[in-house]
Amino acid sequence: MNSDRLDLPAATDVVIIGAGIAGISAAWFLIKSGLRVCVCEKGIVAGEQSSRNWGWCRQQGRDKAELPIVMESLRRWQEIASELDTDIGFRREGSLYLCENDTEMAKHDRFMSFAPDYGLETRRLNREQLEALVIDCPQRWRSALYTPDDGRAEPALAVPAMAQALRARGVHIVENCAVEKIVMQNRKVSAVITEHGELKTSAVLVAAGAWSTFVLRDCGIRLPQLTVKASVARTSKAPPIFNGNASGSQVSFRRRLDGGYTVASSDYLEIFPSFDHLRFLVDFLPLVKSSLGKLKLRIPELQVDSNYTRQRILNPVPTAKTVARIKSRLIDRVPAFRDVELVESWSGMIDALPDVVPVLDKADALDGLWISTGFSGHGFGIGPAAGKIMANLIQNKTVAYDLGRFRLARFSDGSKLELGPSI
Repeated sequence: MNSDRLDLPAATDVVIIGAGIAGISAAWFLIKSGLRVCVCEKGIVAGEQSSRNWGWCRQQGRDKAELPIVMESLRRWQEIASELDTDIGFRREGSLYLCENDTEMAKHDRFMSFAPDYGLETRRLNREQLEALVIDCPQRWRSALYTPDDGRAEPALAVPAMAQALRARGVHIVENCAVEKIVMQNRKVSAVITEHGELKTSAVLVAAGAWSTFVLRDCGIRLPQLTVKASVARTSKAPPIFNGNASGSQVSFRRRLDGGYTVASSDYLEIFPSFDHLRFLVDFLPLVKSSLGKLKLRIPELQVDSNYTRQRILNPVPTAKTVARIKSRLIDRVPAFRDVELVESWSGMIDALPDVVPVLDKADALDGLWISTGFSGHGFGIGPAAGKIMANLIQNKTVAYDLGRFRLARFSDGSKLELGPSI
């Protein structure tokens, strides 16, 4: 049993539900302001998608409203990495979106229409320029979109290292401690009831990833959310084909700290709706229609519901067929990987919202309840700046960004949702 399991204080200034990148990043900045913080996690720190993602810290291809936030986030990643005792693998080695033809390059026109306005040095590369960056560049890649100062880090190292540093600074991070109820008095947060007892507080941040919809439902708040399974693998040590992040029409790869690559199919995701999720299917129809061929509907293999202790940690297993798909596509698209073995594979459950951008907001109907969730597969890179935003909101401090795109009410006020970049 983890010793922190019973490290539950009687009272604290802020309770954070969820010890993934969103929750731990918020705690990172709250503690720097001198607030008492307790993070309650039903499983373990970064046990789910925060340690299972691709490890991209990218600005490239972001939603217009996300872009300035993620630009700050990379600066925050740099600061955080310098404060940690562990090398979390944060490097700014760039991102490539590899294109086989003009049609694929044209898909980036929307992003390029606004990216320069923010000072982002994204540019289009021709074949000759691409060859200068990618060793043994396959002939099929004719051009690319390139952001040279995009970053990468190791998800399995980053959030746990941040949590360790926070514990040393006095933050209570209580693992195996599900929050069963948020207590209200006169529509104001007054406490949380955990499986290990009551904790008095006047502020709660729901940063529970795929579980957020169920935590909020118990507060009378509707958040349409689905879980999407993504499978990933890592290779053995490999030649330095490209030291940053790269993604083409069927495969993505990212250089790792251990000398291998994290690899995935970039055009294959699986939706696993539970019975509780079925009420949101209408909300997700536009996204499903826009992603036909990429999203596959599957019978749920795990229970993602309001019983938070039924699945302490979502640990879906990639099928042999999925791993074989990653391997074959990797060899087909990047022949330099032909003799490189896949030594491990895993899956994670992405918490997706209908418009593929997160909620960063206060629950207006309830005083003291805040929400940071629904990053739809894009949360690792933007996490530190999102944490800073939520820390400022909780303290009623000024936020430098227009957060209208990320308001909770967009799902209930009749607004027409604008789809962000794909999951």
